[in-house]
Amino acid sequence: MNYEKKVFLKRVNSKLLMYVELSLIQALLAVVSGVLVGFSLGLIGGGGSILAIPLLLYFVGLAYEAPPHSAAESYIDHLVIGTTALSVGLNAYLNSFMHYRKGNVSLRNGVAFSLPGAAGAVTGAYVGHLVGGGLLLFMFSFVMIGIALTMLKSKSAGVRELEERVTAGPKVTTSRLVRVIPAGFAVGVLSGVFGIGGGFLIVPALMYSAGLTMIRAIGTSLMAVGTFGVTSAATYALFGELSLEVAFLYLMGGLVGGYVGTRLASGLPNVTLKRLFALVVIAVAFYIMYQNFYAISALL
Repeated sequence: MNYEKKVFLKRVNSKLLMYVELSLIQALLAVVSGVLVGFSLGLIGGGGSILAIPLLLYFVGLAYEAPPHSAAESYIDHLVIGTTALSVGLNAYLNSFMHYRKGNVSLRNGVAFSLPGAAGAVTGAYVGHLVGGGLLLFMFSFVMIGIALTMLKSKSAGVRELEERVTAGPKVTTSRLVRVIPAGFAVGVLSGVFGIGGGFLIVPALMYSAGLTMIRAIGTSLMAVGTFGVTSAATYALFGELSLEVAFLYLMGGLVGGYVGTRLASGLPNVTLKRLFALVVIAVAFYIMYQNFYAISALL
């Protein structure tokens, strides 16, 4: 039985979680990928997890496990998005707990942002499931470029806010909820469609809508990243587009990489690192665009 038939037989049998048979080398590469994602996330913060999807597709090699441009390849694309959403989400929850212990999390604003965002993530994940895998990845490449351009424009401004002593977060008033709820829903939709954390959008959204300081917005954003990731993954799992095995390997590597990246972050030039990382993201985005251009050609 070829791979394509095996994939769809499992879906017909209504198995919620697909088991991916990784070789030993692929399993090791999945852990290494998790280390790289966790390291970049700990080192530069928001946007650091953007390479999780291309690493799993092209470095671990899941993109090459099915015939090119086939329905099975599209299914694998969705599987990768759902799987990375889970691993990034769980990693964010763990990091959120660390920030909470330091007093850097506003629970009230985090819940107010995360709940509508979870609804948005479910909506986005369902929309993402309906879109072909190749087309979804082609659109994702533009999201990557957008994130990279944001990193390239970032300056040292905000260092003072990072060093502020955090006090109790602002109260959740009706006027704040009017801004927080739609902001959370909108970011949740984007997170659900592409299986990304969305931290690069959540931090400024929390600063604007909830009036949080930079450091408190970063800590609180991890609550939302975790919620969006787990919610998106659960939605993809309903369609059999999630691998717990790969997510576990990614998570284990991410814990190690995140610890090292966080320890090194304080002693390295953050702005320079972000800009170098942004150039890598742009290069990978163009590669993904090239690999999935067929999806656009089919529409023309």
